[in-house]
Amino acid sequence: MSGQVVIVGAGPAGVRAAQAMVEAGLRPVVIDEGRRAGGQIYRRQPDHFKRSHDTLYGTEAHRAAVIHATFDALLPQIDYRPETLVWNVAEGHVWAARAGETEAIPYDRLIVCSGATDRLAPVPGWQLAGCYSLGGSQVALKAQACSIGGAVVFMGTGPLLYLVASQYVKAGANVVAVLDTSPFLGRVKALPKLAEQPDLLWQGMKLTLALKRAGVAVLSGVTPAEITGDPESGVSGVTIRTTSGVLRHFECDAVAMGWHLRPETQIADLARASFAFDAQTRQWLPEIDADGRAHVPGLYLAGDGAKILGARSAEVTGELAALAALADMGHAVDKDRCRHLRSERARYVRFAQGLAQAFPWPHQFVADTADSTVVCRCEGVTAATLRASVSEAYASETNRAKAFSRVGMGRCQGRYCGNASAEIVSALRGEPVECAGRLRGQAPVKPIPVATTRTDV
Repeated sequence: MSGQVVIVGAGPAGVRAAQAMVEAGLRPVVIDEGRRAGGQIYRRQPDHFKRSHDTLYGTEAHRAAVIHATFDALLPQIDYRPETLVWNVAEGHVWAARAGETEAIPYDRLIVCSGATDRLAPVPGWQLAGCYSLGGSQVALKAQACSIGGAVVFMGTGPLLYLVASQYVKAGANVVAVLDTSPFLGRVKALPKLAEQPDLLWQGMKLTLALKRAGVAVLSGVTPAEITGDPESGVSGVTIRTTSGVLRHFECDAVAMGWHLRPETQIADLARASFAFDAQTRQWLPEIDADGRAHVPGLYLAGDGAKILGARSAEVTGELAALAALADMGHAVDKDRCRHLRSERARYVRFAQGLAQAFPWPHQFVADTADSTVVCRCEGVTAATLRASVSEAYASETNRAKAFSRVGMGRCQGRYCGNASAEIVSALRGEPVECAGRLRGQAPVKPIPVATTRTDV
């Protein structure tokens, strides 16, 4: 029944997983890139900032406060490694780097709660200074207490689009417009599934109403045309095409973009998890059972790093994964509690299916990206170069196209261009997007200094 448990991530899933381990009498290792626990959704402000939970987290203030208090109470009973990057998983060890040193931490059970990042679509001009992801703009507000610009346009789709825009309005920032690529009718058709979480549905409606009352232009069913500006001065505006085909331009000096979210799966990939294609979201997701077990013995996945189900579900799946690990280690677990958590997860799955229907990834827009549009911002790879890797170098899937074009070889390692690249490759080949495959995870999952030294455990 002994064995070392390593939990990667200290967001809602990681916190609940650690809590379950402590309650079972174990002392898990909890590794997190952040300086303080909470994850992206419940990211804490710097110590000297004094904003209230209500100001920072709005309708989720109580949940954020509970998560923070729960983790703080666990600190004496866990081995907490903040500001630490897990950059590889190999041979039963997690490789972690902090402050210029790296160490290989052995584990018997690994619970990955890696969270999610924004899913981005290439728009002409998105490489200009002043373009941010929704998550990046949210970090600026929470951690630095500042707006990304003096006049901000929010563009994309999904609940996060409206949430971050509302947070900016509440903070007193100048929000020019919220431009949603999903049609309003799609949200109406998705209502039966969205009704699985009526309070979240109502919160979304209130956010939209609050934006309109604040004088923010809120448009649905738009098609991005261009982010205008120049390399020296950055963004100057956003041009979109409305549902009626009319071009509209909004002057701004910053744009926050995001098309819902994508799971951070690199660590699961390096840990040899198997993946399956999810047709509704058009993404490759790790394969897990109802409790979070991966096909690899000793590996468990929870939270949005496994499937985008939201912060509330992350608490459920984090506890479920921990209970599964405990059961596999020979500990007695509450079977009724497990059944309840599985039932809760099923409700979040139905709600997530409604979100995917209401706020779809604009795959046709991405597939039709103009040749001159930059697809990979890290490496400056245009759609023309990517297409040439298929038409001239005969790349049959995204990893081969990566080798020929360098798409996905930059700092983000395909996090922000991988989905778009697959759409472009598959469209040119006339095949379903799943035939284009996925960019495989490579170590290090994020850059580490060349001078990093190893310390043995």
